[in-house]
Amino acid sequence: MLSSVLRSGLRLPAASFRGSRTPLRLLSSNGFDPSIPDEWVEEPDETEGEWKGCTRRFLAPIKINSRGADILNNPLFNKGVSFKLGERDRLRFRGLLPPRRLNMSLQVQRVLEEIRAEESMIRKNEILEDVHDRNETLYHRILVDHIEEMAPIIYTPTVGQACKEFAQRFRRNRGMYFCEEDRGHMAAMVYNWPQKDVHVIVVTDGSRILGLGDLGANGMGIPIGKLSLYCAAGGIAPHRVMPVVLDVGTDNKELLNDPYYLGVQKPRLQGAAYYHLVDEFIQAIRHRWPNVLIQFEDFSSDKAQKLLNKYRDQVLCFNDDIQGTGATSLAGVLGGLRAKGEEPTALGEQRILIAGAGSAGIGVAQVLYQAMLEHGRTEEEAKECFFIADEKGLLGVERSHQLSPEQAVFARETDGGLSLNEIVNKYKPTMLLGMTAVGGLFTEKLIRDMAKNCERPIIFPLSNPTTKAECSAEQAFEWTDGKCIFASGSPFDPVEMNDGRIFYPTQCNNMFVFPGIGLGVTLCGAKTVSDRMLYVAAEALANYVSEEELAQGKVFPNITTIRDVSKKVAVAVIEEAIRTGQASKLKDKHLVDLDAFVAKKMYDPVYVPLIEKRTIEI
Repeated sequence: MLSSVLRSGLRLPAASFRGSRTPLRLLSSNGFDPSIPDEWVEEPDETEGEWKGCTRRFLAPIKINSRGADILNNPLFNKGVSFKLGERDRLRFRGLLPPRRLNMSLQVQRVLEEIRAEESMIRKNEILEDVHDRNETLYHRILVDHIEEMAPIIYTPTVGQACKEFAQRFRRNRGMYFCEEDRGHMAAMVYNWPQKDVHVIVVTDGSRILGLGDLGANGMGIPIGKLSLYCAAGGIAPHRVMPVVLDVGTDNKELLNDPYYLGVQKPRLQGAAYYHLVDEFIQAIRHRWPNVLIQFEDFSSDKAQKLLNKYRDQVLCFNDDIQGTGATSLAGVLGGLRAKGEEPTALGEQRILIAGAGSAGIGVAQVLYQAMLEHGRTEEEAKECFFIADEKGLLGVERSHQLSPEQAVFARETDGGLSLNEIVNKYKPTMLLGMTAVGGLFTEKLIRDMAKNCERPIIFPLSNPTTKAECSAEQAFEWTDGKCIFASGSPFDPVEMNDGRIFYPTQCNNMFVFPGIGLGVTLCGAKTVSDRMLYVAAEALANYVSEEELAQGKVFPNITTIRDVSKKVAVAVIEEAIRTGQASKLKDKHLVDLDAFVAKKMYDPVYVPLIEKRTIEI
């Protein structure tokens, strides 16, 4: 019996260490050093001459049902050539891998070299997704350690092109699809998903993918990319996330005629049929995973707000385009006020011009409006701060019958229809925010007039991808002579002026808030995502920016700090949930040090020992 156990690869206590003067410890996930090839590492003995014994801190093994080649084909468990000989024996795939073992640091370096050898961003994306499909732990290790370099590859601006090429690039499925033919079966279908403990779902209907429009089922790249950021930036474990496409058809004629398109080749569902399908999906998801967070992503403006209004008080959900963009923009605006030496209370004294009256533009206005109320402004005073324009000009009451209820709130009593230039010259706004997906909309004259009327205008062209940005960082700084406070939806390089001054544009990226919000609400067991949670998330992000960064014109922190930012955002959200009695999962012991509690719960991508559930235990 004992000999068979030893042959199976199980280890007994190592008596051979008893005579050592240097205690040994097993690296934990929080103490992972990928440069060390083994799990054992020497630790100096602080008490000379006194034997303290052998101290072990270990990575708890994962029990799995798989063995042999099945493990190598499962990206959640596969370690590639990093499997040790004992594991190869124990899990019965010895001989199925090359004999030499590479530790994780070498695996990471090999992938980085391959990525950096490519000039094409879409090719870099393909390399990373290939790793994603083979080895999720390695993939997320690369993202965590090199997030500044990798974020533009896995998400904006590259993800837009990846979505356009989704059908041609399809190799291995990731996520679930629900369509009209699945009506009446969704409650059963959700049990096809192999993971029992899903915490976060990102769902799109593909109708408004970034600034690219209707991409139908090809929009799956958006939930996949967002959830990669949830894992790497927010510390949600990859087996606890699920990307979803509601394939309700497409009105994109090119896709309707594409023989290789993988989605439903019918015009989009509309009206009651559409909303009934969404409702069945929500009910099915909630039946299997009652506490899951559902993030709506890239729904068309005519659907996004309606869905949010229907479900926001019923289930744990939020819309990233509306609420996430709003919270991130609020953080940038608060940072901009700090950069100008003004307090947050000065928000209610601003004149804010928003170009774009879709779900994102109105969402930003709503969050800024709520923040003004937080700081003591009346509803009427707050509304007077906003000038929102669409392709027909300034929203005015004369168009109320054409506006959504959310748009009508911000319709002006006079001057409806004014152009952007006319608004700037008449009302002299202090902020210009763009969410139109119209590249180059902010002309030289418009921006120069902004700078003429305001000493330090806040200019945020927030549309994605880069080709859809309303202006570039170089244009904004050049046309304002470096006086503007700038942030953008897509990344831009530092700008060097003719006089040698260098400006560092920062990215107003939703990844600064949505991973932390998701981490916070799922850890504490919140039932809804409240407006107040969005505000405290924005406040936590704004306060994270240092004075040194503000002095450089940065209103968002460096993306390399994203995991710490997410932790701070999560703590702020949890504190708000506690204040309002929503923290159903937390116990008194968790409240002693919320920061440490959240940090401990964040996923850290390291290789952990695997054992087969059928292994004999002694």
